[in-house]
Amino acid sequence: MAQASRHSLRQVALAALAIADPQAKLAALGALDDSLEAGAAAVLAQPEGLPGHPAKPELVPPQRLRKRAVHTPAGLAALIHSLAHIEFNAINLALDAVWRFAGMPAQYYRDWARVAREEGEHFGLLDAHLRGLGHEYGDFPAHDGLWEMAQRTRGDALARMALVPRTLEARGLDASPVVRGKLAAAGDARGAAIVDIILRDEIGHVAVGNRWYRYLCEQQGLDPHQNYQALAAAYRAPRLHGPFNLEARRAAGFNDRELEALQDDAVGI
Repeated sequence: MAQASRHSLRQVALAALAIADPQAKLAALGALDDSLEAGAAAVLAQPEGLPGHPAKPELVPPQRLRKRAVHTPAGLAALIHSLAHIEFNAINLALDAVWRFAGMPAQYYRDWARVAREEGEHFGLLDAHLRGLGHEYGDFPAHDGLWEMAQRTRGDALARMALVPRTLEARGLDASPVVRGKLAAAGDARGAAIVDIILRDEIGHVAVGNRWYRYLCEQQGLDPHQNYQALAAAYRAPRLHGPFNLEARRAAGFNDRELEALQDDAVGI
């Protein structure tokens, strides 16, 4: 810990992002101390091999993922594994938001460092639950859709805030009630309780994305609503499916205009 304190928050985040082993990555999140200087002005060089991730799970296209009945032991474990994979990706996304974008206010870096720590807590809960079900992270294949959007938006903090936390991660707010219901129906009270924790925290994480998206729009003299539509088209963001968790989205900072547009543009509504 003393060694980490000689580096900036952004440097510590970059080092954690490069770690492949999940347990070592979780341990490294403890060094994301808010007392560290943010290092906002530094332009950091990107090392090879980001993000660090283990050899397993095998990453495959979404359409190659096998659908399993959650009422079977293998199906329940596969669902918990998919949630763990989302949270592992979310750790990396938050760490990437910390180190990648220079010149932001210090609070921006502290906000995303906190998000990374909380995503680590979520992964730890799911990983432990998965082990209790007789499996380990990596036992099932997974897809890499979240990181693909991070790659597309790596050169633009405004696009990153618009399309990762406010779009892809906000989908988790919508999915949580459905997933919780499946786990509860399968008799997995522990899994359902973990989803409750994740939803509570993810509202705050999406709110961080909203806060800094609007900050950047204001800095650049852009209308947040119109600019979002342009960014979604330019970066090929997916059209979202309902139903939407409007209560959670409001709590995360989406306004009525945004929620109306979301529902008007939704697939299958």
